[in-house]
Amino acid sequence: MFIASRLKYQTCGSGLARESGGSVNINAECIAAFASKPAPTGVVGVLRLLLVVAALLLSACAGRAPLPVHNPDLSLPLQLHIQRLQAENRQDWVLVIQREEPGIRWSMMDLLGIPQARQKLIDKTWESDGFLPPNPEARELFAALLFALTPKDELAANYPGAWQHGKQRSLPERWDIRYAQPQNFELQFPKGPTYQVTPLSGETP
Repeated sequence: MFIASRLKYQTCGSGLARESGGSVNINAECIAAFASKPAPTGVVGVLRLLLVVAALLLSACAGRAPLPVHNPDLSLPLQLHIQRLQAENRQDWVLVIQREEPGIRWSMMDLLGIPQARQKLIDKTWESDGFLPPNPEARELFAALLFALTPKDELAANYPGAWQHGKQRSLPERWDIRYAQPQNFELQFPKGPTYQVTPLSGETP
């Protein structure tokens, strides 16, 4: 009984939540699963249940990539060449960022023009655009690029805790940026991968 219960906790907090980018909706299903169990008796039992619910909600918030307090003033539309580098592997993508009321559309494709990810950012919420399967890594990348592209004079107001010194910008424990130019930079994640971002003009590299 104890083993089965333990497995159920692990299932709620793992695969589905990661696949959706750590959304609160998925964790709400987990909370419903806990709620369907017999109500705990006594103060200690109730406190334990409250701690479990709080942990699930905190986990969901921690898993989501930070977004700016206000949409930064970006010069759109924008086309970028993205190189994903990890170990000996390299992948190349083209990313198109364009304003589409009431939000911003992010469309990424490979060098053959095959779509890899499409998202819309509306009111600080990511929404799927089209019928592509969930791509949590792309959503994290888009959030990191939004951070990197935010004008310097808007950084402090939009990302509390972020800092920039010269050509280096960081949101501690999340993303590190090293700029050559405002739209030409290296984006590093704490555990990898690394992305090289350059503006796209003329033919695709």
